[in-house]
Amino acid sequence: MRLLEGALRTYAWGSRTAIAELCGRPVPSNHPEAEVWLGAHPADPARLLGGADPVSLLDAVDADPAGQLGDRARAEFGDRLPFLLKLLAAEEPLSLQAHPSAVQAKEGFQREESAGIPLDSPVRNYRDDSHKPELVVALTRFEVLAGFRDPHRTVELLRALEVPALDHYIALLAGQPDSSGLRALFTTWITLPPPALEALLPQILEGCVRYLSGGPGTRPYTAELRTVLGLGESYPGDAGVLASLLLNRITLQPGEGLYVAAGNLHAYLHGLAVEVMANSDNVLRGGLTPKHVDVPELLRVLDFEPLTGPVQTPSALPGTATVVYETPAPEFALTRVDLDRSGDRHPASVEFELAGPRILLCTSGSVTLRSGGTTLELEQGGAAWVAASDPELVAVARTATAQVFSAAVG
Repeated sequence: MRLLEGALRTYAWGSRTAIAELCGRPVPSNHPEAEVWLGAHPADPARLLGGADPVSLLDAVDADPAGQLGDRARAEFGDRLPFLLKLLAAEEPLSLQAHPSAVQAKEGFQREESAGIPLDSPVRNYRDDSHKPELVVALTRFEVLAGFRDPHRTVELLRALEVPALDHYIALLAGQPDSSGLRALFTTWITLPPPALEALLPQILEGCVRYLSGGPGTRPYTAELRTVLGLGESYPGDAGVLASLLLNRITLQPGEGLYVAAGNLHAYLHGLAVEVMANSDNVLRGGLTPKHVDVPELLRVLDFEPLTGPVQTPSALPGTATVVYETPAPEFALTRVDLDRSGDRHPASVEFELAGPRILLCTSGSVTLRSGGTTLELEQGGAAWVAASDPELVAVARTATAQVFSAAVG
């Protein structure tokens, strides 16, 4: 067991305050801080601290896969850590994107390898042969676009804009209010010629303004259309603004989760969250970005079935301090531990029963970690690596309350 120093990623959409405040650093930070990678991803592995010199977690796993990963993980995933844990802070929206299934990832990777497209090429879609299911859990109010909305509600939303130029598209979806109708409308919009897109978008944004500035009364699509307006201002002329009209607009409260399966089009809009995913870098973008958008490949992987009830409330393990975020992903399992030093509301300590590999992230307060004869103090914003060969692990609250997330193999 050793302290783990995450790899800080700075992207333009990141926050100058959220991650720095969580980790107890001065704000604002020098650059927008978007993600902290806590794992052994080759692109930016975290580092193990506490020895003579910091060691890359990737190098540590490569040097001793049996001791670090254990037999069960190796039997299923080989000599690589199958998951990646992140802190994610979005001040501005991320790109619209989807991830391939396992079959699609293998086929796409082999196809691009055969075509000789370099792994670092900006037009490369598949940088590995793995799928990328992911789970995001809100630490603050977290705003998301995820999955296609029920077509009947989307027809209602589009009609509420009162834009005559939309009538043809409304009729298209109203005549086939199912996944096929969503595919037809999305495909039409994402492939609109630039002159048609430039003519349609301003009318839609004007319709949003009219709707939002209307008189008193129930306006059920206020959040959705405010988001469309914001995206339209940030990404003028981008077909992703049209696509956002078709997606569920979701607000996660702290502690709530959202599982993003293969093919679900999504974009994280704003907030601070913990994210865990399969250790992959395969992304198909659909807009709201200057990066490469491969429309035919995106259409191959998208799942147009409407996504209903996507918000996940974790289930508590009876008599423990642990709540579990259930997903079907075999690569990862995420739990959250809420500790109370007084023992009044929650237990003051917890024993993690499953063996490593495991990454712990403290998101509130501080805890003492004990594994055999090793003891670590884990402060808010700090992380620790627990190898498969480490003895039993116990976390004890050092502050009045503490919260720790644990990522392990599913």
